[in-house]
Amino acid sequence: MVKKRKVVHSQVVKDATKAALARRRVKIQDIADIVYEMQLPYNPDLDMAYCIESVESVLEKRELQHAILVGIELDELAEQGKLSSPLQEIVVSDEGLFGVDETIALGAVFTYGSIAVTTFGHLDKNKIGIINELDTKKGRGVHTFLDDLVASIAASAASRIAHKSRDIQEANNLIDKDLP
Repeated sequence: MVKKRKVVHSQVVKDATKAALARRRVKIQDIADIVYEMQLPYNPDLDMAYCIESVESVLEKRELQHAILVGIELDELAEQGKLSSPLQEIVVSDEGLFGVDETIALGAVFTYGSIAVTTFGHLDKNKIGIINELDTKKGRGVHTFLDDLVASIAASAASRIAHKSRDIQEANNLIDKDLP
């Protein structure tokens, strides 16, 4: 007899993801602020409500949910000293050559295309908004994974807006479809 595996309902995963972000004191608004800053130069009519909607939409994606849950769990285990050595020390110190945090976050960004990838790179390097706060909280929690995950969410939401803006322009015939 084949044992049936338990499948976790999407709503359970979504709720756990939002709870994990809230537990780490990351608000949707914090991420939307970054999205707004990234997209405003390309979309002067952009409003914050649309940025919030975009972040919420991105958080519906299982790829991002899984990355967030794994990364936050690892940060929390590191805070509790529950990782084995030398991983414990590497995660706590956010060692420069440890790229697993960026790899997990980048993997989730691929869902939203090359714009999201380049935006993630920019956010990872420049540490805008709450990303900077998370990255520099030395001695006050471990955020080795979380800062990159927030960058991943923001980059994905910004890319989503960029792509939808083009769709709207085309739907309103603002882009010439007769060009070769």
